[in-house]
Amino acid sequence: MSYQNILLDVAGGVATLTINRPDKLNALNALTLNEMEHAFDHCAKSESVRVLIVTGAGEKAFVAGADIKELSTMTPLIAKELAYRGQQVLARVEHMGKPTIAMINGFALGGGLELALACNLRTAATTARLGLPEVSLGIIPGYGGTQRLSRVAGPSVAREWILTGDQFSAEEAHRVGVVNRIFPPAELRAGTMKLVDSMLSRGPVALRFAIEAINRGSNIPQREGEILECDLFGLAASTEDMREGMAAFLEKRKPSFKGK
Repeated sequence: MSYQNILLDVAGGVATLTINRPDKLNALNALTLNEMEHAFDHCAKSESVRVLIVTGAGEKAFVAGADIKELSTMTPLIAKELAYRGQQVLARVEHMGKPTIAMINGFALGGGLELALACNLRTAATTARLGLPEVSLGIIPGYGGTQRLSRVAGPSVAREWILTGDQFSAEEAHRVGVVNRIFPPAELRAGTMKLVDSMLSRGPVALRFAIEAINRGSNIPQREGEILECDLFGLAASTEDMREGMAAFLEKRKPSFKGK
């Protein structure tokens, strides 16, 4: 599929999805959501993709939010449908089963921050600005922001960020746990790739099970989560990757995982 508003590059097991509307600060409109959904599904199914990086084109913005021109004409029913649609698309990346990293190169506001929160990890340039400014427009976050931010950084941070609608620096986002690592702009890609390289060296099946345990476990009582962990631990022990990983450790060599 050819895309108009995104770029998708795959090399060395790493897919990089770039939101490519720099003249609109990479704002998410209906077409962009559709193309993202297709790309997420492709990456989830492709054996050549082991890690996904999501970023924005240009130096100003990761994604500066949803397309306000589209939002300004919403009726209540259309608004509800739009929120549900955005949640569906972001759920695709959240539950991909492969490590996903939001590489935040600039403004990550509104739907942009919601997209980043749906990824497993977030890296950011020190010049980036993050926030959920929806209340300043008379609405609330609709693509999962009210739910994911509290799970990532805690209810107190979520209340402050959402109720003020303020923008926050990358340093503050890192301090409160919204962002995992920050880098000078010129080092953002290289720093992010160090995380990627670490995950590429691990067992793909184990990564998928770990993501599932964390995602599902965060929404259920701890004891139920521990039972889920036991089940997935047992499944991991049935894989070729487990036998290779254990053998490599005992033989003092690097493992060669096959994702089986």
